[in-house]
Amino acid sequence: MTYKISPFVKWVGGKRQLMDSISARMPKDYNAYYEPFVGGGAVFMHFQPSKVFINDLNRALINTYQQIRDQHEAVLSEVKDLDDTLKASGKPAYYHVREQYNDKIMRKDFDVVLAAMFIFLNKHCFNGLYRVNRHGLFNVPYNNSLRPSCDIENIEALSRYLQNVTITCGDFEDAVISAGPKDFVFIDSPYAPLVPTSFESYTKEGFDKESHLRLARLFQDLTKRGCYCMLTNHNTEFIRDLYKDFHQDVLAVKRMINRDANHRTGEEIIITNY
Repeated sequence: MTYKISPFVKWVGGKRQLMDSISARMPKDYNAYYEPFVGGGAVFMHFQPSKVFINDLNRALINTYQQIRDQHEAVLSEVKDLDDTLKASGKPAYYHVREQYNDKIMRKDFDVVLAAMFIFLNKHCFNGLYRVNRHGLFNVPYNNSLRPSCDIENIEALSRYLQNVTITCGDFEDAVISAGPKDFVFIDSPYAPLVPTSFESYTKEGFDKESHLRLARLFQDLTKRGCYCMLTNHNTEFIRDLYKDFHQDVLAVKRMINRDANHRTGEEIIITNY
């Protein structure tokens, strides 16, 4: 059964605009599907494989996937309450929710309420940019929107699809530990920096140069296991060198999530081992 579903959050590096390019390069047949950096989930939601393993290090994001899977009605009820409060109180309501959200993050209180706040803040924060400070706290300002935080039918359909999806929160190596011959691993890792002297970070743990080197070693290992692997990232010399033994395609992209409109174009690279 195919569900009409799409990402419930806007996420840095989302792959919706690359879907045709990804589809054209996917293996025709594969067994299980693995996505160790799931983010907004545009790719697995588009293709909807029958056996799926998704993972991300962002615990608040993964909590939201799990809550949508396990109790979507409660999530929708909480989101509606937040939206109603925003309509009644405006800007102060957003910052009150953001403060409550960060308090729950500090207390590691991952529940239905936090999932609803996550959806609400992503929809109503400036440019949909998920960003945390060095303490792991969400710090994006309000975008002055009063629109609904989510599509009810989309959340309901996504919940049905997620019933048979394995959802984990952990290191990317652990996320694919069971991947074997003819399984497909789609790797949309945090971006390598366009400027070699710095690395972008969207979780407080970060994804540094050593993390990219470790991921490249994992790519080699998955290849030896007989997995089909596809990786996307910024088109940089660093990434091209890391994966110089594999097939590489460079594509022009628009980066609408960038805060600076002058830097909303760029190049991504798709790397495959087949």
